[in-house]
Amino acid sequence: MPGLFLWVFVLGVGASVGSFLNVCVHRLPDRRSIVRPGSACPACGHPIAWHDNIPLLSYVLLRGRCRHCRARISPRYPLVEAATALLFALLFARHGLSPEFVLQALLSAALIALILIDARHQLLPNAITLPGIALGLVTSPLRADAAARPVRESLLGCAFGFAIPFTINACYLLWQAARGVPKDRREDGIGQGDFKLLAMIGAFLGLKLLLFTLFVGAISGALYGVAMILFRGYGWKSKLPYGVFLGGAALLALFVGDSSVEWYARLLGIVR
Repeated sequence: MPGLFLWVFVLGVGASVGSFLNVCVHRLPDRRSIVRPGSACPACGHPIAWHDNIPLLSYVLLRGRCRHCRARISPRYPLVEAATALLFALLFARHGLSPEFVLQALLSAALIALILIDARHQLLPNAITLPGIALGLVTSPLRADAAARPVRESLLGCAFGFAIPFTINACYLLWQAARGVPKDRREDGIGQGDFKLLAMIGAFLGLKLLLFTLFVGAISGALYGVAMILFRGYGWKSKLPYGVFLGGAALLALFVGDSSVEWYARLLGIVR
């Protein structure tokens, strides 16, 4: 029974966090408060009562419609709640009820919100990334692998997470300048929000998993870009929500990052 209670608790917390992430995704791009006013129907504006705001359950009972105006509720809301609950459950299965589980659950929640916001608005709000950087650095001593010098790894991951895309972008701007592109027409190759996102990921996961995230995110983003060019008529300069691929790669790193890096190191003969 205690074990079952913990699983139900983790799933419930995950679904509730997912419900809160829906609020963040809806309001943060417009720089609105995520606290006040309370939840309301986007169609009629009627406040949503607590019993109509129970994660997953209320959507099913209301059959996906507002109780008052009967407008359809986007299935995105229960999907985000279910995905967050599932992710929390997978992390709990991996780490148990431990500081590592709590830290990775917080990082996962932030990444889910950032992925969804970037996909819709091509925006990575400072309201998530900057507190995320601070939290990753401050909590680094709680990381599970004390032998890996977690504070040092967190600082290095944060520094390189910001410096690598910053340097790539600076080189791209210099290349445009060398070609004679006027200053007011030069474009960033990588958005500044991505600098902060990678700094946050590095602060939580350290340098090794930051590099894994960069590699997987770059490959997946490039494949998506090529597909959009071939099948959707995108141009080579079309903007892509790169944060979606970086965030997805960071979530993947939580589960297979260490084993993948170790496999690659063995393949190169760096370790035996």
